[in-house]
Amino acid sequence: MAKMTTKITMKEKKILGTEQAWDSRALGCDVKYAKRAKPDYALAIDESLGLQMISIRLNQELIAAFKVIGEHHGVGYQPLMRDALQRFATAELKSIVSSGLASQKKKSIAPTKTVGGSSKPIKKAA
Repeated sequence: MAKMTTKITMKEKKILGTEQAWDSRALGCDVKYAKRAKPDYALAIDESLGLQMISIRLNQELIAAFKVIGEHHGVGYQPLMRDALQRFATAELKSIVSSGLASQKKKSIAPTKTVGGSSKPIKKAA
């Protein structure tokens, strides 16, 4: 019986060795390998992602709730809050645009004035 060998390319090795390990959290999840980014790098990351630091006071119960939800989903509470705010803002903007379009549509379909119940529009005298 002949031996079957499988040639694995460099890309496949990388996928098998690292991508799956990152996805399974075998890599990148240990605090001992984490370190704070240098201020220049942190600023560059924020700028590239379009992030701006703000200060906001929130109810302690709300923060605690986000921490519980974040822990359940395996994310930090601050990114979870950012995501919730983004979803809310997007939905509200869609609602505003929708209602604006609806009111414009109502104005453009405004009923014409009629004479004696007929559907003929009233003509102004010359």
